[in-house]
Amino acid sequence: MPIITISRGAFSGGQALAEKVASAMGYRCISREVLVEASRRYGVPEAKFTEVLETVPHWWERWRESMRLYRIVLQAAMCEVAQGGDLVYHGHGGQELFSGIRHVLKVHLTAPLEFRVQQVREREGLDEAAAIQYIEQVDKARTRRVQSVFGTDWRDPNRYDMVLNISQMTLDTAAHLVVEAARRPDYQPTPESEEAFRDLTISARVQAALVTFPRTRNLTVNVRVEQGRVYLSGILAQSELEPEITRLVQGVPGVRDVVAEFESPPIEYMYP
Repeated sequence: MPIITISRGAFSGGQALAEKVASAMGYRCISREVLVEASRRYGVPEAKFTEVLETVPHWWERWRESMRLYRIVLQAAMCEVAQGGDLVYHGHGGQELFSGIRHVLKVHLTAPLEFRVQQVREREGLDEAAAIQYIEQVDKARTRRVQSVFGTDWRDPNRYDMVLNISQMTLDTAAHLVVEAARRPDYQPTPESEEAFRDLTISARVQAALVTFPRTRNLTVNVRVEQGRVYLSGILAQSELEPEITRLVQGVPGVRDVVAEFESPPIEYMYP
């Protein structure tokens, strides 16, 4: 069965919609569970994920930490949690974590500022000015973080299959639309899409293994997977690392075979 991801701005009703859709379809409804899985499997503290994904980055952060680590580990954890499908995910970056998988329905909730301000005022007891400031801060943090981690703009409607203006319909209507779309043949798994998801999962596992292994965490290794066969490529200055990388990847669950296609750096790179 399909996987559904729900993205939204602050106070646009994303969690409530996810819960309604999951209940109607008998699916699991998850959010922070993915961060817990990432922390458990790869040793990245959940609090660190929260900081990376929910606060505004400083300009100097790109020099201090690699956002690549968090993107790779988050995707690997998401793939593990999504095994078996039947899932509604309303956490961070769902629209970016299943690239190329046909049986994923990506939904985005939107609403005008005045609607969201009213939601904040009712729930948080803020005045109008404070509510506007709060929403702007949350959206700014999310925009910069998604750009930093995934290199995309979460507000771009082209990244979604369905965009719903929650101020123009009830939550029940929105849930009905999502459920009906998810049941359409367009979003049902096919042998090809299931194979693509298996390969995506293996690719994510391999990249996570490489980025969390001390000897390879700073290397740029291109990973391509076809029916369980892993192709590794890139520039490798230390040729003695190739067999070590191959052994590491061979130990990743799901890997059927490993083909290493590394190249040595140009001579001018080694002796400028």
